[in-house]
Amino acid sequence: MKKFLLAATMIASSFATAQAADLPSRKAPPPIAYSPASVYSWTGFYVGASVGYGWMDKFNTGGSIGFGPGGKIQLADPHGGVVIGPQVGFNYQISPMFVAGVEADWQGSTAGGGVIGRKTPWFATLRGRLGVTPFNPSLLVYATGGFAFGNMRIGPFPLPPGGTLSQTATGWTVGGGLEYAFAGNWSAKVEYLYTNLGANFANPFVLGGTTAQQRVTDHTVRVGVNYHFYSYG
Repeated sequence: MKKFLLAATMIASSFATAQAADLPSRKAPPPIAYSPASVYSWTGFYVGASVGYGWMDKFNTGGSIGFGPGGKIQLADPHGGVVIGPQVGFNYQISPMFVAGVEADWQGSTAGGGVIGRKTPWFATLRGRLGVTPFNPSLLVYATGGFAFGNMRIGPFPLPPGGTLSQTATGWTVGGGLEYAFAGNWSAKVEYLYTNLGANFANPFVLGGTTAQQRVTDHTVRVGVNYHFYSYG
């Protein structure tokens, strides 16, 4: 009996020692927790500025203002110039691949000119944006379009009454671009916009005058930078 109890005690002691060896040591460091790397999000407000090159279509047509056969004017105004100004907007990350947003901008421009030329010294747009990130979460490929307005000037006229006519023109714009997020909250973009503007002008050569609509089409290629608020990487 004593031999049996002794053998049972030894077996129990060996089992307890083995179990204790399997327990983690209180002196051992805690296990390291790993979390997946966060993905860049485009959600948030942003502000920025752009600079680029703008030009008008070679022929801008409109109702006659004292000149032009058949009641039409076709004046070659292909002159290009600098386009520069600020922008502000908001993006929302719909899903890991799709981003929607809205952007407003104002641009000063030296494009246009020519004999009795058309110019848009400034124009502004309010556009929606819809983009995808097919290659990299930080690279946005987007299309954009919406409302446009600006100052449209015609002249100077070589004959009396001379001077320059000026109106606020309205219209639309479409385009697209690429935007890449880098260095935390900063992003850089390259963008193209096609803008169509029109306004009714009174004929300065007819007393009491009639009005005729004039339209211009602007092309803009620009680069810009944006600073994003509440974006995270």
